[in-house]
Amino acid sequence: MAIIDELRTPLYFAAGAADLAAQQAKKVPGLIEQLAADAPARIEAVRNTDTKAVQEKAQAKFAEFVGGLDTDLKKLGEQAQDLALRGVGVAAEYAVKAREKYEELAAHGEETVKAWRGEVAEEITEIAVVVEPDPEPAAEAKAEEPQAEPEAKKAAPARKTSTRKAPAKKAAAAETAE
Repeated sequence: MAIIDELRTPLYFAAGAADLAAQQAKKVPGLIEQLAADAPARIEAVRNTDTKAVQEKAQAKFAEFVGGLDTDLKKLGEQAQDLALRGVGVAAEYAVKAREKYEELAAHGEETVKAWRGEVAEEITEIAVVVEPDPEPAAEAKAEEPQAEPEAKKAAPARKTSTRKAPAKKAAAAETAE
């Protein structure tokens, strides 16, 4: 059972992700319309921007950054170690968050699959009710048979019956002959 459970979680995750993707895809046409409406104003703002002023600001910030670099190698090494440790901590934190989101999507996928199965099960039940005859008349016919027949069946030699079904033409011919 553990193997089945291990296989179900990724499948539920995939179903949950697909369901969320479908929900988000429904929002795309509205976002496209909004972007199309905002595009002329944004294009006009870019056209009116003074590129020389932007370049001068960028150069000034770059020069400030280069001038602020510390050339002390010992201090840079300590900062590198500190950053590496912070990176490990952040990576572990993101791994925990990723696992939580994975489990949330798997739970959402399980609910989605149950909903899909419920819809399919309702359809199958409706079809089965329409297709299958009422089983009660057959039960009543067996109840009306006389009790002497079972004794006669016991006395007669038992015949083997085949489990194969007769072709439709032969079965129809047999029914009309009876």
